[in-house]
Parts: sequence; C-alpha cells; structure tokens
Amino acid sequence: MQWTNLNEQNVYENRWFRVNLADVELPDGSHLDHFVIRLRPVAAATVVNEADEVLLLWRHRFITGSWGWELAAGVVDDGEDIAAAAAREMEEETGWRPGPLRPLLTVEPANGLTDARHHLFWAEEAQYTGPPTDAFESSRREWIPLKLVPDMIARGEVPAANMAAALLMLHHLRLG
Repeated sequence: MQWTNLNEQNVYENRWFRVNLADVELPDGSHLDHFVIRLRPVAAATVVNEADEVLLLWRHRFITGSWGWELAAGVVDDGEDIAAAAAREMEEETGWRPGPLRPLLTVEPANGLTDARHHLFWAEEAQYTGPPTDAFESSRREWIPLKLVPDMIARGEVPAANMAAALLMLHHLRLG
C-alpha cells in the first residue's frame, strides 16, 4: 500500500524550511493534495558522566507553551558533518565540549508531515569551556541522574518525543 509522490510545488520557503504541495497518487489510483514540510537535518548531543548523570537543558517551547528537559540540539549547516554539528550545538548551548561522540539514534519525529531527521549522539566525557554562548536557549543546564529518566518522562517533564527516545536509549545502554 505505497503512496506515490508524483510532483511537488513550492508554496513557501525561508532559510529554515520549505512548504511544498505534493500531488500524491494513492494505491487505488486516486489523487490527493498533501502538504509537505522539508527541513534540514537536526543534530543533538549530550554527555553521560562517570556518576551516570546526563547533561540536560531546561527550556520553554513557545509553540506548545511547554517546559521540559532536552538535549542540546540545532540545525546542521549546509556541508557540515552531522556529528560536528551535534558537538557544536552542545558546546554553544551548555558550555561543555563533548569528547568523542557516539551515534545514539536517528528519528523522524513527524514523518507524516515533514522529512525532518533528528540525529542524536552522546559522549562519555566532556570538558567545561565556560558559560554557554547561546545561553538564551535554556533557563538552566543540569546534570540529572540517568536513573530518574523514566519517571521524568512518565511525568511529562520530557515532552519532545525525540528527546524522550534518546534518554530512554541512554538509560538502557548505561543502566540496562
């Protein structure tokens, strides 16, 4: 039961995303118009220290009006290596430069509407380089015990699905 994208026309574009209108053919031969949001990749990173604490940001998302814990994340610049972007974002938003990054997972947070791919990484060590240059990204940065993650997610303190998935994966990898 595969849908076929026959054609897309650009409706709106800026430096962050494109909105296209697709002519989609359904398996029965009928057609429908479907809006598609095209986005650049997103890279995210965190570090888990020797005490099994994870570095997170507490931030407000005005679109949903919600507060929650997140990993440092941002858009990958054109031509930029995805892991390098994750490291850059982590240092800019937390003031910690990660050691060697390991791929954690890649997710498509809303694949019925957008082609966004979020690439999440983690490190086992990081070096503090000073206050974050993008401190406006969060209200605070904290080391949170990884053992608390499942309960935090259950209470809604990690509202972003990509962040919840990454933290649950880290919990599994480090604590079983």
